[in-house]
This record gives sequence, structure tokens and C-alpha cells, in this order.
Amino acid sequence: MEENVKNSEGNSTGARAVVDVVIPTYRPGTELRTLLLRLHLQSHAPRNILLINTEEGAFDTTLVEGYSDVRVHHIPKAAFDHGGTRQMALGLTDAEYVLFMTQDALPADKYLVERLVQAISKPNVRIAYARQLPQRDAGVIERYTRRFNYPPSSRKKVIEDLPELGIKTFFCSNVCALYERDFLLELGGFAVPSIFNEDMVFAATALQAGAAIVYEADARVLHSHNYSARQQFHRNFDNGVSEAMHPEVFDGVPTAGEGARLVSATFRHLVKTGHWLLVPKLVVHSAAKLTGFRLGKAYRHLPAFAVRAFTSNRSFWEAGHEEAVREEFEKCLK
Repeated sequence: MEENVKNSEGNSTGARAVVDVVIPTYRPGTELRTLLLRLHLQSHAPRNILLINTEEGAFDTTLVEGYSDVRVHHIPKAAFDHGGTRQMALGLTDAEYVLFMTQDALPADKYLVERLVQAISKPNVRIAYARQLPQRDAGVIERYTRRFNYPPSSRKKVIEDLPELGIKTFFCSNVCALYERDFLLELGGFAVPSIFNEDMVFAATALQAGAAIVYEADARVLHSHNYSARQQFHRNFDNGVSEAMHPEVFDGVPTAGEGARLVSATFRHLVKTGHWLLVPKLVVHSAAKLTGFRLGKAYRHLPAFAVRAFTSNRSFWEAGHEEAVREEFEKCLK
């Protein structure tokens, strides 16, 4: 199948889209081999797959054996950054489109890349992200959360949707998202440093620049987590930090209301489906999320030891983190 590639005016050129995949990895297991296999079975095959791996000594090279189109670029742990690592990867590819994925996201079928390319090929669309379906081991609450955040209907989003959608206007996930590379670079790329939400921050920038984003429900990946309440606390602390670090995106756009809506909808779902025994778990996890988020928003008023205790990304707070990220940038430019 031949997909159309857009020129700088957003018009179709008729050529087949060149897609490179970028996957940050950290101590990957056999799921990486499964991911690589499924990417190689895609109807629209990626040209290259670039792994940006943290900690070379912990990387099992047998996971990539037999793949001539898979390149591994190792970085030290101190240099990993949610925005910086992905931004660095842009210097290692010249593809029209870059598909960012995570090592624990698996294409649900062979049409993932094709459908994302079809979505981003529409006029003025610069980002397209996939629907996330729960893994087989996902619990009841996690399954409902995936359905809530990733509904079965696709949607094109523009900045004018802000009054209707609120913070969901900016929602985008680098678990599986396709970007027009030149546009990404033109707007400065991902924020560096970034502890979290690098995808949403850039999505907001893109929308404010007049571009459109598509949530493509027919492009599907399997991705879910069974986080403990403690893990939810740490993740949401980092989420709060990221919002505090980017007032240009999040100030004036209520975010807590969306979380309350999810909790309320999940409660009703548990009651309706007879899962009453899971209500206490919902309450505890929701409290952990909210507490972590509020502390993260106020991180500037917390002592350093508390920030390091609350975060899920301690290396972000280490002295020299930003310098380490910049050093990796310079290596890529040589």
C-alpha cells in the first residue's frame, strides 16, 4: 500500500512515507524481542528502529540479533531524560516521520504504523497517537482506565477544542505517537530537561502553532500497568512537577477535574459490574495519585530530601543531569 507524504504546505506528494521508530530502553527483557518482531511484521514497515538504551552493561545483545535495521545507541543513566533522550534521537534519523514508542508497548496487529501514517497524512495534522489497550494481566480498574483514556472513536484535536476538552486537548502519549520530524524540530522539539509529560508539552506547542493532532483509535498497542498505590504516588508526583515546570501549558487549564471524572466513572463501573470489593483499592489509589500530584505541583516548597523521596526519577534531580543530557547531544552531532 502506498501512503501519501505531505510537503511543507501539507499537500500530498504521493510518495511512500519513510518512518523510523525510536524506543528508549532500560534493562529490556524478552518483551523487546516481541516488540521488534511485531514491528517487522507491519504492513507499512519502518525503515529503521533506533533503541536509545540506558546502561550498556545491562543490555542483552541477543535481543536484537538478526536485525540489520535495528541500531542501539547507549547512554549513561545520568543522561536519560524524558524529553532530552527523545530529542537527541531526532539527530540520529532523517526520516519524514518518527514513531516514538516505549519498550513495553506491543502493536496489537500489523496495521499500527499504516494507520498512524494515514492519520498524520491528513491536512494540517502533525502528530498522531495510538489507542492503548490493556494487556492480558491488567486488573479491572486498569482495564477501565484504558477505556476511559483511550476510547474506541478517533478524534482530531485543534486548539479551538480547549473550552470543550480542557486538558484532554493536549493529551498525547509517547507510548506510541507518530510525529512529522521537520515540524517537531521547527517548533524546538521536546522540552529539555523533562521529568514527565514531554509529549503533552509539545502537543500544546503544536496546537498553539495552529497544527492538529489526531487520536487514531484504529492504531492500537497493548500497554498497561498494574501499579501499586506507592508507584501511583511517585508517578503522579512527577506529573505534578512537570505541570509546575510548564505554566505556559498548564496554568489556567484545570487538570484535577479530569482526574475526578475518571474516579467517579470508575466507581460507577465497579458498582455496575459487581466489583464492590475493589472500591477500597480505588479510593486508596486515587488518594495516592492526588497526594502525589499536589506535592509535585508544590515541589519548589519542599526540601531536597523530600523531592528525592517522592520522585520516581531520582537521576533527574542529581547535580549535573542537564549537563549529562547536553553531552549526549554533542556526541550525536559529531
